[in-house]
Amino acid sequence: MTVTGYLQANTLYLSLAGEMDECSSREARARCDRLIDENLSAKRIVINLSDVAFMDSTGIGFLIGRYKKAAKMNIPVFIQKPNFAADKILNLSGIYSLIPKAE
Repeated sequence: MTVTGYLQANTLYLSLAGEMDECSSREARARCDRLIDENLSAKRIVINLSDVAFMDSTGIGFLIGRYKKAAKMNIPVFIQKPNFAADKILNLSGIYSLIPKAE
C-alpha cells in the first residue's frame, strides 16, 4: 500500500494505491496519520481510493479510524473515486453516512 498526500487550497488530499488488507493497513495508517498531523491547517480531507486494487473489512476500519482522528479536530473527511468493488463494500457497510463521497 502506497500513501501520498498534499495540501491544496486548504484541502488535504490523501491518495492510496495497492491492496488494503491486514498486512498493509498498519503502515498506511501511520503514514496517513502523520500527513494529517503535519497539515493541521486543512479544512477538509479527501481520501482518493481510485488506485486501491483490493479492500476488505480492514479498509473500512482504516477509513473509520481516519474519520475519528479528523473529527477530533473538526475536519470533515470525504471519499473520492472508489473503484466498483470498493464502492460496493463501502455502500454495504454504510460508511457513506459518516464519510460522504467527494464530487
